Amino acid sequence: MVVCGDDGLAHRLAAELTGVYGEQVTLVVPASERSVRPPVVVRARSASALLDRVVTAAAGLTGNGGATATAPVTASGEPPGGIRLMEAAEPGESALAEAGVERADALALVYDDDETNIRAALTARRLNPRLRLVLRLYNRRLGQHIEELLDQAAALATGGPADGTGFDASTTVLSDADTAAPALAATALTGTSKVLQTGGLLLRAVERPPAGPGASADPGLATLALLSPTDTSGPGGDQGPTLLPDAAAVREGAGRATVVLEQVSYAGPALPDGRGVMPWFASLFSRRLRWSLAGMVACVVALAVALWLVTGIHPLRAFYLTLLDLFAIDDPAIGESVGRQILQLLSGFAGLLLLPVLLAAVLEALGTFRTTSSLRKPPRGLGGHVVLLGLGKIGTRVLTRLRELNIPVVCVESDPEARGLATARRLRVPVVLGDVTQEGVLEAAKIHRAHALLAVTSVDTTNLEAVLYARAVRPDLRVVLRLYDDDFATAVYRTLRAAHPGASTRSRSVSHLAAPAFAGAMMGRQILGAFPVERRVLLFAAVDVGGHPQLEGRTVGQAFRAGSWRVLAREESTDAPGLVWDLPDTYVLQSSDRVVLAATRRGLAELLGRRGRDRAGA
Repeated sequence: MVVCGDDGLAHRLAAELTGVYGEQVTLVVPASERSVRPPVVVRARSASALLDRVVTAAAGLTGNGGATATAPVTASGEPPGGIRLMEAAEPGESALAEAGVERADALALVYDDDETNIRAALTARRLNPRLRLVLRLYNRRLGQHIEELLDQAAALATGGPADGTGFDASTTVLSDADTAAPALAATALTGTSKVLQTGGLLLRAVERPPAGPGASADPGLATLALLSPTDTSGPGGDQGPTLLPDAAAVREGAGRATVVLEQVSYAGPALPDGRGVMPWFASLFSRRLRWSLAGMVACVVALAVALWLVTGIHPLRAFYLTLLDLFAIDDPAIGESVGRQILQLLSGFAGLLLLPVLLAAVLEALGTFRTTSSLRKPPRGLGGHVVLLGLGKIGTRVLTRLRELNIPVVCVESDPEARGLATARRLRVPVVLGDVTQEGVLEAAKIHRAHALLAVTSVDTTNLEAVLYARAVRPDLRVVLRLYDDDFATAVYRTLRAAHPGASTRSRSVSHLAAPAFAGAMMGRQILGAFPVERRVLLFAAVDVGGHPQLEGRTVGQAFRAGSWRVLAREESTDAPGLVWDLPDTYVLQSSDRVVLAATRRGLAELLGRRGRDRAGA
């Protein structure tokens, strides 16, 4: 594997490939610059990229083109084993050739500049048409065109299909904003950023303690592994985890903790969406005005009933005369009974009271129509929501993901021209415009009744100040803050955990959250993600059944190979996209099916017909 980049994502990606997937990686970075480290609190993104390289150099990972990393641990705590580091000012043809692109399985281009990545990708495709490419691009529409272009170029050079499915020379374009958003959303809900996204769902691997005597553990969507026994004195006590156990192994391992797959979901209150009785009426008028109108209607009905009882006239005529009196239409009750005259006076007085109510209704309705394209305010009584701070590139993706999960959100943004405001307006999400460092802004977002705070602005100090203020208001509030520098994020996390041990705290850099998705794409277009289980790894992949004799024509039960792979779900037709879970063991897998399965590294290599590597962790 070859990784080329100029910021923390490149180092994170290299560590993910070596630590999780056990791959040999050549990391290409610009020449390290000797510079004084500026204060963390005022660091910008470009400075963070430089400092990542300076920290790496200080950890002993720098070297020439043929040097191999020998430092035991980087400053971020990453295992550098299997990383060969070389320096190049830019990923030109000579640098790519020296990195071994012609012999590599995959190349990741994760520079901060889109043009640099595209230029290097075109060069790499020419050097090695069968190379698997992963590009980091911010422009998603451009990324789709580049992906098609590079796949077509590979098809012409190798004679395969234009979509790259006939060989492993696929091109995948990713954005760190898109890949980090699911992890940030899951962290706000469950406190973990290790998630898997497939079929519109967010999944996570959960470790569960052994079930008590006579009780059965909840298997979730699937039992992925049995962890190592805690009692090492008995027979078999020194064995490692059992990956993808069958039913018999699960029963025999009743005293062992399990790792199960479950869906990340939100069970709290939802934002009111006006889907009750007469939603148009509720959207036009405020609650106080609706109560006022209801009171006036009750008053009119009461006056009409009283007129009917006093005069004995027909009820419809009584209601008609009451409306005449209410609207001051000339029909004086001269010569009528005293009771009728008193009711007429009361009706006229009610009519005077009705005028301001009608005027308020008209003004409020006009204001509602005028502000349909403006931002909503947080509704009264809102609670259990997520406060999202920042509607930039990352915040917009996180907002979309949270609303896809039906999670109530209140956004806070200081820039009235932020790119995410249009998305918030389209999704009808309440927004508070103001500087979060000013008093009263977080209170307007109902932070005291919130479920979690997500601070994802581009300024580290703003995120940290917002978190500290929110913790002062709610010491038990779950907080997630985005920080550019991994070292700073670790220091903030430890400090906040020490100060608030009873509350959930997560501080993450975008590179930390995006690296797993980039690593999975480098392993192949089929790879959806990976979950570490002690010292071993489970991969999740989407595989077409056709062409795989281990799956095609077999039932789900027959296709399951304990310790190697297990079919978890089947993708539905394109007319109704989604995943079908809880497949019966008797379901026969058809050649047209596409399934999601969990597998070990060696099992997946065997299933896909690749030559597996002899690794201890396979």
